[in-house]
Amino acid sequence: MILHMYFARRFFRVFLTTLLIFLAFLTLIDLVEQMRRFSAENVSFSDIFVLTLLNAPFGIYQILPLVMILSSVSLFLSLARSSELVVTRAAGRSALTTLLSPMLVSALIGLTAVTLFNPIVASTSKRFTALENEYKGEGDSTLSVGRDGLWLRQGDENGQTVIHARRANERATTLFDVSFLQYGIGGQPHTRIIASSARLTRDGWVLDRAKTWPLDQDTNPEESAREEVQKIVPTTLTEERIQESFSEPSAISIWEMDNYISELEESGFSARRHKVWRQMELARPLFLMAMVLVGAGFTMRHSRFGKTGVAVLAAVMLGFGLYYIRNFAQILGENGQLPTLVAAWTPPIASILLALGLLLHMEDG
Repeated sequence: MILHMYFARRFFRVFLTTLLIFLAFLTLIDLVEQMRRFSAENVSFSDIFVLTLLNAPFGIYQILPLVMILSSVSLFLSLARSSELVVTRAAGRSALTTLLSPMLVSALIGLTAVTLFNPIVASTSKRFTALENEYKGEGDSTLSVGRDGLWLRQGDENGQTVIHARRANERATTLFDVSFLQYGIGGQPHTRIIASSARLTRDGWVLDRAKTWPLDQDTNPEESAREEVQKIVPTTLTEERIQESFSEPSAISIWEMDNYISELEESGFSARRHKVWRQMELARPLFLMAMVLVGAGFTMRHSRFGKTGVAVLAAVMLGFGLYYIRNFAQILGENGQLPTLVAAWTPPIASILLALGLLLHMEDG
């Protein structure tokens, strides 16, 4: 037990050191990038620095597997050079027994990342996007999805229009049971329109069976209401802009993902991307454990054997390859070419089996 605790402490210290180094590099690089992006805007350095800090959690969260494999390589190289692995084997402990504590630490780190750090990343990502749009003068997101349906907002030089629909197609270009509430420049509502459906075209929203009430007149709005078989409402929205307004899965906390998926499906949208992301997050601790095994498979040998640089390079390259396969499987799952569970859980499980096979081959021939 004492030896397990020793290896666990060593691995955790190496992981924290590597994590802080990468965090510092990412922050500096992103700071330069944000300064370049907002060079033409009237944004102060302090605001850019705040943006950089808000974006840092997302960046470090994305490269956790890389941090994990480098921590594993660093730990076992250090143990090999100090002959501690030789002493451990001489004491009758196998390689797999030695790996128990680092793998347990990696699993705990993965669980902490998913349950605690994931909501922080989601919160900072939302704030980063809001401030970025504010500094660029683009305003907040034009789309919101809730249990009561879909909400859209559009605006031009004549004012704002708030659109509400009970449901929509997957791309939000066709709305059903829709209502339009138009506001003037002063913020006062002047027209309300309801329709059975609305289609987004190049000319604007094409409303079917529409009824319009003027709200800026002193007369009874119902007396002045008029019905039309088809009506066109001008819009500044495009399909691309609507799609960009959907919340990215990474901007939603793992604890809120189930409710968001339900709201998307109730509104008629496809929640496949978010379902795949949820399963990928749940499988993250398993993938981090696989990275520890990969790093150990190449570096749990005595340094006198030589070719240490080749072993480290092979471990990192294999880790990158597995990370690429994981992301590729995620894309296939989001496109519907792979079932959600297969896309999310197959890469980490296959990575663990591959790393175990490599480790047994290196240790026992």
